Amino acid sequence: MTNYEKMTETPVPSLIGRLSIPTIISMMATTIYNLVDTAFVGRLGNSASGAVGIVFGYMTILQAIGFMFGQGSGSIISRRLGARKTDEASRIASTGFFLAFAIAVLTALFSFLFLDGIIELLGSTPTIAPYARTYLIFILCAAPFSVTSFVLNNILRFEGKAMFAMAGLLTGGVINIAGDAVFMFGLKMGIAGAGLSTALSQFFSFCILLSMFIRHKTTSVISLWYLLPDRDEQRFIPKRTICRQIGEDATDIIATGVPSLLRQLLNSVNTILLNSLAGAYGDEAIAAMSIVSRVAFFIFSIALGIGQGFQPVAGFNFGAKRYSRVRQGYRFTILLAETLIIIMSAAVLAGSGNIIRIFRDDEEVIRIGTRALRLQVGAQILLPVCMATEMLMQSTGQRLAAAVLSALRGGVFFIPALLILSRLRGLYGIEEAQPVAFLLAVLPAIPVAYLFFKRMPEEDGKEMK
Repeated sequence: MTNYEKMTETPVPSLIGRLSIPTIISMMATTIYNLVDTAFVGRLGNSASGAVGIVFGYMTILQAIGFMFGQGSGSIISRRLGARKTDEASRIASTGFFLAFAIAVLTALFSFLFLDGIIELLGSTPTIAPYARTYLIFILCAAPFSVTSFVLNNILRFEGKAMFAMAGLLTGGVINIAGDAVFMFGLKMGIAGAGLSTALSQFFSFCILLSMFIRHKTTSVISLWYLLPDRDEQRFIPKRTICRQIGEDATDIIATGVPSLLRQLLNSVNTILLNSLAGAYGDEAIAAMSIVSRVAFFIFSIALGIGQGFQPVAGFNFGAKRYSRVRQGYRFTILLAETLIIIMSAAVLAGSGNIIRIFRDDEEVIRIGTRALRLQVGAQILLPVCMATEMLMQSTGQRLAAAVLSALRGGVFFIPALLILSRLRGLYGIEEAQPVAFLLAVLPAIPVAYLFFKRMPEEDGKEMK
């Protein structure tokens, strides 16, 4: 069975399951090595633990760049492959990869020039700043590999090669966990060891993912050759023509990837704002909210992994005009994600205090973190509908709807809720802002999905209205 036949003929629940499992494992592995960083660094004290949370806001910006080019190019690639346009898919993959690498290098260089100012902007306190500076230096050195790893991972996923994507991220996760133990405590490097371990894990993950393309395990190809228009014709190609083609492809990729960029950037703004407001209540509050954010994301990563398993199914079949499979995939994704997130949330709610204690055995951190974790996890049962609708819109090229939904869930509701509730209820308000934002975000997702499916033809093979 060819990859095209697999994506357009395999029963939808089975296909989403097969694509989701490696993606969930990848998501959980990424989250686990972030949690391991938090747990190991927590042994160095509240300031070091807070530093990881502070720098996580910057890492979210790098992820935003990677996801913009990765999901932007991946969404287009899946639709091109669904329409059997392999050369166009390779051109998009190459453009996305090389542009992401160049932008990551420029971002890292700029950040080195203004390192101390960035740390202050991220919400660091004077006691956290030295730790955050050390940790951030290693993150910047690995930035080009980190960003392009997200691009390669997403291209593989959208091709339906989720197992290959998983291999790269799992390798990085294992190296990160082992490196934390060796560098932080074996070699007594402290917070520098955590940063070095994270940087090395991102580099090796990049190498594994890139090798899949070099060894021709993929349908699309990444090569500078594919950036040339009419490359098969033996003739001189003016630079203006090349630049115009790259510009058109880059515009298409960025426009499609903007929802991912908005989502990640707003998450970064959320983290920075959260740390700044929590900082008024001490390093314990920052450490607690940092732990809560990572534990809550670990749970949501299961639902997110299912949604990402749905994305290539939606893109491929939308490109192939097999609309019945898109509808079926959307319904199945919500049902499965809701079921799993309810089970996981119930388990975390039952042992929230002990979970916080794993990362930091400090009574004040546990007190703050326990309440915040219960609120966030309890509200996450609302997210699968938002998540599935966003991914449906992005995978099928509905750019405006995807961007609006991403912005609403990512921060348009959360930031005002955080600012208002923190003034009205102090630290309690900071803890309550995210659940309120989750509740508001689900409301527009339902009519957006309804209107999209109303426009979609009932019969396969017809053009979208």
